[in-house]
Amino acid sequence: MQRLTCFLSGRVQGVGMRYTVHDLARQYPVGGLVENLDDGRVRIVVEGPLEVLDAMLERLMEIAPGHIQKLDRFQSEATGEFQQFVIRR
Repeated sequence: MQRLTCFLSGRVQGVGMRYTVHDLARQYPVGGLVENLDDGRVRIVVEGPLEVLDAMLERLMEIAPGHIQKLDRFQSEATGEFQQFVIRR
């Protein structure tokens, strides 16, 4: 199990991005969160098998290409703190 912390930049706030990510995450066996940041980015923290996380992010880039200009991704070991995927803020 791995944990990815991702930061989405571009036109990602005020366009339903958190709900898009939430709906997408519900299609995969993952836990985590998505939230708006004060600097205009969206943060995603997601845990699950690495191949599942990769597939989920690849699909996100396919369905929201006009909004996401940059995706910064940081990988670490999963902490197991998430039982489901939720929206914050």
